[in-house]
Amino acid sequence: MRIIIFGPPGAGKGTQASRLSEKYNIPHLSTGEIFRSAIKNKTPLGKEVKSILDAGELVPDDKVVALVDEELKKDQYENGYILDGFPRTLPQASAFDDILKRNEQTLDALIQLVVPQVELVNRILKRDENRTDDSPEKVKNRLNVYRNETQPVLNYYKKQNIVKEIDGVGSIDEIFNRIVNTLESETQSTVN
Repeated sequence: MRIIIFGPPGAGKGTQASRLSEKYNIPHLSTGEIFRSAIKNKTPLGKEVKSILDAGELVPDDKVVALVDEELKKDQYENGYILDGFPRTLPQASAFDDILKRNEQTLDALIQLVVPQVELVNRILKRDENRTDDSPEKVKNRLNVYRNETQPVLNYYKKQNIVKEIDGVGSIDEIFNRIVNTLESETQSTVN
């Protein structure tokens, strides 16, 4: 199973991706986690990414695609994965399609977590990650960047008929159950 979990900052992508990873026994690949690790370890990429993220901007497509492409070559991703934070732009989506084709694979679903903006801002400001881009002004900038650069990706995948909208408001368990029910009903309809 190959899934993209998709939504704006604060939608709960990482939380749900981790739970799906555990349930389906497939790895969760978070570009954000990879970047945060590089920043923490002060690698050259980490230093470069930190300055970009501190400004509330997105990391350039070529760096993100190269990172994901390299990671997906590892054996652990052979039987599927959950992508979190990728693809975020149309060039990334197109490059990811090329990666899938090259590996003779297909994407099973894009899970879109739908959450109102007021709820997103509240969630982000309550997080304990101490991120430098979690001030109210920078949160609003990140949401604007998401809308302008990432929202078109959703339309790209809607044309492929793989987008599954999930209400992202409620308890973690309620949201998780909605995702699982959607994925499993899709699997059932494919089998029948």
